[in-house]
Amino acid sequence: MINLLHEHDETPPMAAMPLFLVFFLAFLALLHLAMKQQGAARRSKQNKHKQPADGGLRCLPPSPPWLPVIGHLHLVGFLPHVSLRGLDARYGRGGLMLIRLGAVPTLVVSSPRAAEAVTRTHDHRLASRPPSTSAAALLNGSLDVAFAAYGEHWRQAKKLLTTHLLTARKVQSYRAGREEEVRLAVAKVRGAAEAGGEVDMSELLYGFTTDVMCRAVSGGRFFKVGDRTRLFRELLDATAALIGGVNMEDYFPWLLRFGVYRRAICAKADKVRKRWDELLDRVIDDHEGKMVEEEEPDFIEVLLSHQHEYGLTKDHLKAMLIDIFFGGTDTSYIVLEFIMAELLRNPRVMSVLQAEIRRCVPEGQQMVTEDNLSALPYLKAVINETLRLHPPAPLLAPHYSMTDVHVDGYMIPAKIPILVNAWALGRDKSVWADAEEFKPERFMGIDVDINFKGNDFQFLPFGAGRRICPGMNFSISTLEIMVANLMYRFNWEVPVGMGCIDMTEVFRLTVHRKEKLILVPKINALRIVNNNFNNKS
Repeated sequence: MINLLHEHDETPPMAAMPLFLVFFLAFLALLHLAMKQQGAARRSKQNKHKQPADGGLRCLPPSPPWLPVIGHLHLVGFLPHVSLRGLDARYGRGGLMLIRLGAVPTLVVSSPRAAEAVTRTHDHRLASRPPSTSAAALLNGSLDVAFAAYGEHWRQAKKLLTTHLLTARKVQSYRAGREEEVRLAVAKVRGAAEAGGEVDMSELLYGFTTDVMCRAVSGGRFFKVGDRTRLFRELLDATAALIGGVNMEDYFPWLLRFGVYRRAICAKADKVRKRWDELLDRVIDDHEGKMVEEEEPDFIEVLLSHQHEYGLTKDHLKAMLIDIFFGGTDTSYIVLEFIMAELLRNPRVMSVLQAEIRRCVPEGQQMVTEDNLSALPYLKAVINETLRLHPPAPLLAPHYSMTDVHVDGYMIPAKIPILVNAWALGRDKSVWADAEEFKPERFMGIDVDINFKGNDFQFLPFGAGRRICPGMNFSISTLEIMVANLMYRFNWEVPVGMGCIDMTEVFRLTVHRKEKLILVPKINALRIVNNNFNNKS
């Protein structure tokens, strides 16, 4: 089999495939062939007198050799973004490649030119989402934004988010909450540093992003009670496993014709949804019973204040809150962890970043505030470079073609998923010099004007077009303030005897580092009055 792995420790997928899955795929093959024979005569009769709308000239994108029933599933592997880039390099043309994931034809986009065609030129025809039984059951019939099909509901829901909830002014209004959560996190690190101990940065950063998001959504008053924080984390993990796991019906949709299978899938999703309902019903009811005028209302108060204007039911609100929680917590945590890992792997970069921050922050100031961030271009470059190499969703949430579309001479059929490989775009050697190296300087200079806002198609960590992530400003604000303070307050080392930091990845809906990030903090005592900091913390 072709070696599709690139600088990653990945077990060949077929060798690691559990035995029960092999038998299951064999069963699917027999069942599929039987159903195919049964429907062949009917389809032949229906299509006997039909002619394609394009007169029969249907030039599909190139495709690798595939196997019956499973298509190209055996080539995808455990890190699909890596394997798909390898496949595109051999079989793709112009960054376009058609693969079969089981019974589902899927377009893979791996070049900036092709990404522009999909997310800008033909965006109005390719901006829907593929149907997902699990997502629909979890999100009350896909009443959210991220997984909703393109249409009037999606337009109104996204308008609510971008107009009232996630504007630049609104994001800025939550700075006090972000800065307070940074103080709490820094105090934990300081305690470990004073004791000469290590810090589980994975746990610290996950807790930080969770607390920032909970504070913004509910004002911080709800999730601090009892074991709600633990329940919230469990639900985030269950949601990731449900939507980002291996769902056979996504590859073999005809399985849903069997009522027992559909009921099993829905029952699994309903179990998670009911736990979300229990939590979110309480937090929404808590807000409805305490609606008071505040200087800056939290997310739930904003949603409730516009509920009647947008015709939102409680099910709408809960589906949108799951979107916000999941998208705002998981992705920010992933990027923060990759930033810290890359800085420890590249001490020169970390030294330059620390020097910039410590030079720009006034002497005696206990922490970096958001007022200081505009004077830290290297910090922004470090974040951009991390997003280039490690986009949290390396395969952007799949688009879905609503009609036939012609792109660069190829016909893209209607009703197929489209995967934009943002990871491959960020490592395209025809666009990026030293594409595999961590070099933040590539984002600096007066002649450099590349950003993550969806106009530079070689760099799409948040997507582009109608489906661009509406929460990117909130995420970037969270990343900047936390990294700045970790670099300002502390020097960092890897534990003695640890060696190199393991960057092995695990793929679900997002990509995580496989191993926890354990680091040793050392207090940077220069120019900082410790007693004042302790009083503020």
